[in-house]
Amino acid sequence: MAKADRLARLDDRRCEAEAEYLTALVAALQATAAGKWGLFGHQRDKAAQKRAAPVLAELDELAEEIDKARDQLAMPPFDLHREFLAARGPVGPEAVGEPKQAQAWLDRLDPGQPG
Repeated sequence: MAKADRLARLDDRRCEAEAEYLTALVAALQATAAGKWGLFGHQRDKAAQKRAAPVLAELDELAEEIDKARDQLAMPPFDLHREFLAARGPVGPEAVGEPKQAQAWLDRLDPGQPG
């Protein structure tokens, strides 16, 4: 029974970490949608990169904790973080700006919200 209790506690912590991740991501997306560039790394602006670094580090840390727990629980990897990382990086001139990209992410994460 001790193993079952340990796994239940691990799953509870995983759920908490996923909720923390989502809260941090939504807050960062809201700031970006309001015009604060840097989260998606579209530009090589060092000041924007520096502003986004703590948020990105927090998201990476939480995702690592989540993936470790999911691995121990024989669950699939945490895809939301991988999708977010794949959406980051330099883009061409035809791409939408970071605020519009952030709003699209917010709409995707909570389609019931007015955008």
